[in-house]
Amino acid sequence: MREVATTRDVLLHGHRIRYRTAGRGPVVLLIHGIAGTSATWDEIIPALAARYTVIAPDLLGHGDSAKPRGDYSLGAYASGIRDLLAVLGHSHATVIGHSLGGGVAMQFAYQFPQRCDRLVLVSSGGLGEEVHASLRAATLPGSEWVLPLMCAPGVRDAVNSAGSMLARLGLRAGPDLEEGWRGFCSLGDADSRRAFLHTLRTIVDAGGQRVSATDRLYLMDVGLPVMIVWGERDPIIPMQHGLEAHAAVPGSRLELFPGAGHFPHRDDPSRFADVLLDFLDTTEPADITDEKVHELLRRRAS
Repeated sequence: MREVATTRDVLLHGHRIRYRTAGRGPVVLLIHGIAGTSATWDEIIPALAARYTVIAPDLLGHGDSAKPRGDYSLGAYASGIRDLLAVLGHSHATVIGHSLGGGVAMQFAYQFPQRCDRLVLVSSGGLGEEVHASLRAATLPGSEWVLPLMCAPGVRDAVNSAGSMLARLGLRAGPDLEEGWRGFCSLGDADSRRAFLHTLRTIVDAGGQRVSATDRLYLMDVGLPVMIVWGERDPIIPMQHGLEAHAAVPGSRLELFPGAGHFPHRDDPSRFADVLLDFLDTTEPADITDEKVHELLRRRAS
């Protein structure tokens, strides 16, 4: 019997965090991308929940979570994930991040290595400079005034027109277009737009992604199981980033999804769930100590 996720709220540092949860067992944490929500994982959660406790939050500033003025950096998101796990009674988890969520997941593994059992990066940000032109454009001065016009109710109601616009940006029919449209519609209110721009500008500028983990991927060589998943036709972040990350992380596993775009977990949820469960079955949770990390840092510094 497929277990359906329940939606719950928790108060974290005075701000509401909405999250989906299901199942029992070791914890698997799912982190969505920018302008996304935990709903992106709906087709994956039941397969995982048969054997694992699944937690999928709406990140602060996204979905039905609070959207305060505040810190939307990767470090702040990683700390928020740690605190959410603690409030829910968990000290560690396998962390799976898509797009922006991949950057958050890597930051979590960097800041709190003892709390990260495994790391799965899905079409992840933070692994190279290239990113879709629409995201670079959204960081430009004046976007605060342009976005409200683009996201006005009359425009958002013109679904066919918006679909055509997104298609012209390179988003293919199917999950890329569906998720792009859902993200576009999520920017209908001022608080959501402000949070979106704050988040985007911490990681992207007009030249592309400006936050990169490539100079410290070597830190994953401390017994952390890593899997990288990418759609071969990703129009948002090029597949080459995944290939280069795989080459840089010893022992990492690479899974490419032919024909898939930026959302391989939506393009082929059955295969994605199978690949993920196989990764969980064939790896052991990391046992990372401060001593291991410090030794690796010293070796690289010498």
